[in-house]
Amino acid sequence: MQLAFILYKYFPFGGLQRDFMRIALECQARGHAIRVYTPIWEGEVPAGFEVVVVPVKALFNHKRNEKLTAWVEADLAKRPVDRVIGFNKMPGLDVYYAADGCYEDKAQTLRNPLYKRWGRYKHFADYERAVFAPESKTEILMISEVQQPLFIKHYHTPLQRFHLLPPGIAADRRAPANAAEIRAEFRAEFKLADHHLLLVQVGSGFKTKGLDRSLKALAALPRELKQRTRLIAIGQDDPRAFQLQAKALGVSDQVQILKGRSDIPRFLLGADLLIHPAYNENTGTVLLEALVSGLPVLVTDVCGYAHYIAEADAGRVLSSPFEQEGLNHLLADMLADDQRRAFWGRNGLAYADSADLYSMPQHAADIILATRS
Repeated sequence: MQLAFILYKYFPFGGLQRDFMRIALECQARGHAIRVYTPIWEGEVPAGFEVVVVPVKALFNHKRNEKLTAWVEADLAKRPVDRVIGFNKMPGLDVYYAADGCYEDKAQTLRNPLYKRWGRYKHFADYERAVFAPESKTEILMISEVQQPLFIKHYHTPLQRFHLLPPGIAADRRAPANAAEIRAEFRAEFKLADHHLLLVQVGSGFKTKGLDRSLKALAALPRELKQRTRLIAIGQDDPRAFQLQAKALGVSDQVQILKGRSDIPRFLLGADLLIHPAYNENTGTVLLEALVSGLPVLVTDVCGYAHYIAEADAGRVLSSPFEQEGLNHLLADMLADDQRRAFWGRNGLAYADSADLYSMPQHAADIILATRS
């Protein structure tokens, strides 16, 4: 079959983008042709992929999205395909991969009522409705149990159109046999002595991921603990506001903010704790990547994958409503207890051996290829 995948941006370090790539490669491995439509492609193009960089520009994202939809629709009319798979909400999809949460629920609960008068709201609400309305034929690949009830609440989407996928953690995230050697090399490279403690925070979109909360928690550590703790944040985002915050909090010498990169497993093996105090997060793939590498996790319960950390007993989950003092206290406790962190790490590795955390691309491909367009 000829398959068309659509997404608003591809770059190698985003969670949605990595999921797209693994699903598309799985479909290709089963003998199907891959065409990708996107206005932005950064990084290498896999062999055999036809990547169409759609020439659309606009001052506002929602206007660009509308131009993209019209352009792709016209191209598909000239060059039809067997399936259209979207990784962002838009009309005309056979299959939608639900990486994002329910927009309508956020608009009703988190925004000022005047927000609904804006063109931006109408665009994103209409595009979400095109996927989830009862009359839509789009099959929906869900990666979080948390969001499904919200879509049903707002759109009355038939239950049979939802397909809950297992996580899809890449095999290279699991701790290898030489994990201790990789850790030692990493810590030597970053000049971390045995007594130093390294926090890592991984994810593009520093504001949503709660980097401001992490910086406050680092600054609030007891003096002795704070002196030997460093934080490295990694992601595709503008770091300036957070660098200024770190300076104002007096911890700028202990904080590094790095751009997205491909060697995240080294950081997970070299660190002492993953901190992820997100404001909202549909899943949180990095939580499971830390778990399978044996790195303890401190996470807020709003993350869709936070329940895996609790089930595995591989760290601590901070319950809602969020309180900064609660995060500060948990971080200090976890960093101060070496034996407990080792216990959480072992639990994560044991859970990685027994739970299905890896088969999402295969399940997604099964549904895509079975869907009738």
